[in-house]
Amino acid sequence: MNLSNLERSMEDYREFHIKDLHSGERLDIFLTEKIPGKSRSFLQGLIREGKVRVDGKKVKPNYRLKYGQRVDVSIPASTQISLEPENIDLDIVYQDDDIAIINKPQGMVVHPAPGNCSGTLVNALLYHCDQLSDINGEIRPGIVHRLDKDTSGLLMVAKNNKAHCHLAHQIAERTVNRIYWAIVENNIKEDEGTIDAPIKRHPINRKKMAVLSGAGSRKATTHFRVLERFGEFTLLEARLETGRTHQIRVHMSYIQHPIVGDMTYGSRKQKFNLKGQALHSIRLGLKHPTTNEFMEFEAPLPKYFTELLNKLRNISK
Repeated sequence: MNLSNLERSMEDYREFHIKDLHSGERLDIFLTEKIPGKSRSFLQGLIREGKVRVDGKKVKPNYRLKYGQRVDVSIPASTQISLEPENIDLDIVYQDDDIAIINKPQGMVVHPAPGNCSGTLVNALLYHCDQLSDINGEIRPGIVHRLDKDTSGLLMVAKNNKAHCHLAHQIAERTVNRIYWAIVENNIKEDEGTIDAPIKRHPINRKKMAVLSGAGSRKATTHFRVLERFGEFTLLEARLETGRTHQIRVHMSYIQHPIVGDMTYGSRKQKFNLKGQALHSIRLGLKHPTTNEFMEFEAPLPKYFTELLNKLRNISK
C-alpha cells in the first residue's frame, strides 16, 4: 500500500458526482445534505483545510457547483467520545428557557475533544441544563460560540435550536457586543485603535492562526482602547467586530503587543507565573431570541487577573 492509500484508509473518504438537481448549489450546503451527522461549520472547516476538492481543486465553502463535477471529501478519523453529564460547579450568570449566560473560568475547555473528554463546559451544561440545542453536533450541544481554554469570562449557550439560530445570526450580522479586557506587553502609545487584518490557519503549525492574506483567509477586525498603562505593560479593552479563532491573541501579537501569559503567540519566557493568557470576556450584549429585548451581562475580573493588575500597579509606582 502506498502512502496516499495508507492516509486515505485512516480517513472517511467520500466521492460525489454533481447532477442537474444540485447544479448551482453552494458546496457547503450540498455537503451538509449529503453527509448527515456533520455540522455545516465542521464541513466548512474541512473545505478551508483543503480536505474537500472539486475536480481536484481546492475551493471555498461558498463555491457554486456545476453539473458533472466530482467532489472528493476526506473526513479525518476521529476518536469516539462519550458525553457524560458531570456535576461541575458553573457560574451561571443568567438562564431561562432559551439561553444561558456562563462565566467560564480560566483553564476550562468548552467542549470535549480527543485528549479532553471530560471536565469540559459541555459536561457541566449537560448536568445543569434540562435541554440544549443540537445544531452544532452531539459533542457541542448548546455551544453557539466558544472561548479558548485559558480565556475566562462570558459566553452564551442556546437551550433550543430556534434560540441557537437566532444567536448565530446575531453573531454573523455582528450585532452581538463582545467586550474583553486584556493585559498586553509593552506600552501602547495610542489611546485607541483598530486592527483590521485577515486571519487564517498557520501554514506550518496547524494549531495556530496567523495574520495572512490569500486563499482561506477571513476578514478580522478588533477595536481597542487603552484603560491603564504600567510602563512595560498595558491594560486595554478590546471589542470584537468579527470572531475568528484566537482573534484578539493573534491581532495583539501582530502589532507587537502579545497578551501577557500567552505562550502560543507571545514570548516563551514569561515574567509572571500565569496559567494562561490574561484575557477576560468581561461584557456580553445580545438580543433575546424570543423577546428581542437587548440584554447585557458583565463578569467581574477573576482573581488571577486582579492579582496581576495589583502587581503591575505596585511595580509602576
